[in-house]
Amino acid sequence: MENTLSKQTILIVDDAPENINMLHGILGSDFRVKFALNGEKALEIAFKNPPDLILLDIMMPGMDGYEVCRRLKSADATKKIPIIFVTAKAESKDEKRGFQLGAVAYIKKPFKDTIVRELVKAHL
Repeated sequence: MENTLSKQTILIVDDAPENINMLHGILGSDFRVKFALNGEKALEIAFKNPPDLILLDIMMPGMDGYEVCRRLKSADATKKIPIIFVTAKAESKDEKRGFQLGAVAYIKKPFKDTIVRELVKAHL
């Protein structure tokens, strides 16, 4: 992979550490990876030092991924960050809502390494 990609930062937001670990394993050698276990922490990280791309779970305690996406897309500092939902919510209405809120892609769990890698590269 090109050196320019290795300098880009991805924020992974998921309340399940095992999902963060799997995604870090897929992307960690090519990108700088930050993580948050909840929506509030994700917003704090994104507003303080905006990442180049966000992988965002939907079902989390407290603030869900939809609300995190809505807040990020409504703020000037973060509205252009590509957001890819990575979620177990597999119904078309869930995907539609994600795209309406501004997501660029929607990956269903369980995810495949190749799909994650290629979608991340495509949206950076």
